[in-house]
Amino acid sequence: MMKKHFILSLLLLFILFGVSQAEIRLPKLVSNGMVLQRDTPLKIWGWADPSEDITVRFKGKKYTTTTSATGEWSVTMRATKAGGPYTMQIQGKDDSITLSNLLVGDVWMCAGQSNMVHYLGIHQQRYRQEIAEANYPEIRQFLVPTNPQLQGTATDIPQGEWKEANPENVLKFSVVAYFFAKNLYDQYHVPIGLINASVGGTPVEAWISEEGFKSFPSITKTLTQNKDTAYVNQKNRIAQKYRAAAPPQPQDDGLTASTPWYDLSYKPTHWHNINIPGYWEDQGIRNLDGAVWYRREIDIPASMTGVATKIFMGRIIDADQVYINGTQVGGKTYKYPQRIYDIPEGLLKTGKNLITIRVVNYGGKGGFVPDKPYYLATENDTLDLKGTWQYKVSQVFRPKPPQPSGVSAQHQPTALYNGMVAPFTQSPIKGIVWYQGESNGGNPQAYEKLMETLIQDWRTKWNDSNLPFLYAQLPDYMDVDYLPTESNWAELREAQRRALDVPNTAMAVTLGLGEWNDVHPDNKKPVGDRLALAAKALAYDNKKVVYSGPMFRSASVEGSQVTLSFDHVGSGLISQDGEALRWFALAGVDQNYVWADAKIENNQIVLSSDEINQPIYVRYAWQDNPMDVNFYNQEGLPASPFQTQLTDALWFGKKATVVLTYDDALNVHLDNALPVLDSLGLKATFYISADAPGFKYRTYEWKKAAQNGHELGNHTLYHPCLGGDGRAWVSDDNDLRNYSVPQMVREIDMTNLMLQTLDGKSKRTYAYTCGDKETGEGSFVKEIEGKFVALRGVQSGLNHLGTLDMTDLRCNSIVDTPASDMIAWAEQAKKENAMLILLFHGVGGEHSLNAALADHKEFLEYLQANKDDLWITTLEDAAEHILEQQKK
Repeated sequence: MMKKHFILSLLLLFILFGVSQAEIRLPKLVSNGMVLQRDTPLKIWGWADPSEDITVRFKGKKYTTTTSATGEWSVTMRATKAGGPYTMQIQGKDDSITLSNLLVGDVWMCAGQSNMVHYLGIHQQRYRQEIAEANYPEIRQFLVPTNPQLQGTATDIPQGEWKEANPENVLKFSVVAYFFAKNLYDQYHVPIGLINASVGGTPVEAWISEEGFKSFPSITKTLTQNKDTAYVNQKNRIAQKYRAAAPPQPQDDGLTASTPWYDLSYKPTHWHNINIPGYWEDQGIRNLDGAVWYRREIDIPASMTGVATKIFMGRIIDADQVYINGTQVGGKTYKYPQRIYDIPEGLLKTGKNLITIRVVNYGGKGGFVPDKPYYLATENDTLDLKGTWQYKVSQVFRPKPPQPSGVSAQHQPTALYNGMVAPFTQSPIKGIVWYQGESNGGNPQAYEKLMETLIQDWRTKWNDSNLPFLYAQLPDYMDVDYLPTESNWAELREAQRRALDVPNTAMAVTLGLGEWNDVHPDNKKPVGDRLALAAKALAYDNKKVVYSGPMFRSASVEGSQVTLSFDHVGSGLISQDGEALRWFALAGVDQNYVWADAKIENNQIVLSSDEINQPIYVRYAWQDNPMDVNFYNQEGLPASPFQTQLTDALWFGKKATVVLTYDDALNVHLDNALPVLDSLGLKATFYISADAPGFKYRTYEWKKAAQNGHELGNHTLYHPCLGGDGRAWVSDDNDLRNYSVPQMVREIDMTNLMLQTLDGKSKRTYAYTCGDKETGEGSFVKEIEGKFVALRGVQSGLNHLGTLDMTDLRCNSIVDTPASDMIAWAEQAKKENAMLILLFHGVGGEHSLNAALADHKEFLEYLQANKDDLWITTLEDAAEHILEQQKK
């Protein structure tokens, strides 16, 4: 009995002792085969028991530390030169880890969405030889798994390991990242490590840290919501409930029939002709979401049997199952992958063979994407599969009612930074390679600021304010427009180009590498090579390398002729194919673009058009798909698309106009706003409601304001507005619903007369009260537009010379708006050569729509400091100038 108790006691002590011992744990990045960044102090970190002594030995040096109360530890090792392979030993009290095959070289963080994800295995046909020759043990990739995190940053990732570039491993290497690394390695023979953190279909917002979004109030609100797990879970539960409650879709007749339609014994009836490639909506089937079966009998020669054979079925929208002689040989569940399937040896027979394909489409056009490969191939033979097939519809999806969406974590702001970038910011890197933008194509106007935020944010996280940041511009994609047109993709490319204003950045122009029918172009090696050229200049201090195609620098105009100057001309500007330069466009004040004649003269581009006498706007390659661009430098690099305005013709040589307007004749306008304006020498427009106490008891001060150059604008006599829901403050007497049009016009005329007696002017502008343009009888705009130089509304946004409406000018209303936001608006106006109108009510009080005194003053001081770039004037003066420009 005593012996039994003794054994149990020993067992208990052993269990307790074992539990108290925590093994040393390292982040997944710090593992066998790791590439460490050369020539900089190296941080190695991990976890162990609290207060445990840790020793790290590397290259004959010993580094010691003690874990924190929560078990974290780190050591910083001395900088070392490129080399390896090395071993590293990490030892604790009762545990040790030995890491082997470590290299010291250059580590690049490669991130973005699907065009960075795409790995060589997807593109084997194009890069078969490069894959076979991929014997580069000193080029290594660490593939980060998709790991979105909504609630805070992760300290590590679920799994990951370093892989050397060999014919087997390289199949999972990012195509762009691999050729980027290979280009650098072939020149510098320094080990290259690639941390590949990329996820298809993700927006740039998902990759920026929470701290990076401090100046994005709408996004910070989303971040707060997403931290609430109850909120996220509820949204997902509701979405799941709706999905579960949806009636099931009908079965697929082709799969559920007693004899499936792919079976060799199936006897086809009521099948109809259709062409491959092509979409079924373009071939007589209207708006079908569901499943369509295709079948075709083909004759196979004896030479193609008994040997390795592949079937190439291009790209299919959306999902597919491919059968040959009744046996399934392949299938994909979504539209983007190339369809290349191996056919088992012996499946094809000499003579007639049957190919059957089930295609499922979930929305939009369904079928086979044009201009893709459709054939059977052996090593020596090919058999074309394009042409007439037969089809039959097997399943028709019922339209789904609108359903609430859940929270897709990988599409949420900060989520991918938290889970896929934050775990690596402790480890030094050489630089960043970024390929993203497609998912932000729907809102390109916001991308420039987001891109700049991403760059600065990651530099902050890696504690390197000059960290090289290289990125790919979006390629040519979608249908070709043969007339000048608007384009979201062109706008996003322009935002990418403008992000080059951030120091130590470079952009690889990818025009000429895209495909009209595929957002994932096959020709990715040149993207990696062009990014490597940029790396050589920015990160490897190669001052001689020409790393970019021509980048727009400046424009000058003489008469009807525009001369463009460029950076990165290299050895000279050329037409790559010797033909006339394509895709240059000019426009006058109306912004109706026409194609321009473009000639190269003295390494500049000279533009002209018989249709444009006074050019103001210039665009190059401003299309979704500017096919066959030919504007290059002699080094073979294409020019970036761009747009610009000839500012000398717009705002007296300045980049933008800013108009400050103050509504309602408040006392604070005289007491708080005017003193600051006058002290800085700035002019503004004050919209006067003549019955307002702030006006009728202080008319002398308003007269003095007019004498000092400020405009007194018309804001009616009694400030009538439309009453109704949400406007309980509108009295019956001042309710526009109770006004007639003539009554409103008389009130405006009376105010004009009163203001004229004060300032002696017959020209001024008008601001709609509450933004309202109607009385109970209808619109009064036509009745008053001839009485004013311009009419100001309340809809937010910038005013562009070619598209603005002089009867409803846009303005940004100030409601507790920080000065930083106002400054950002003005900076955007400078970039777009636009007119920014701001609408103030209260300034330091007296109105619920208020601007803080400090923010108001800070913004005005910014305007004064930027008078070289901004024309700050009254709306009357700005409108008169616009009218003169429009006459020209």
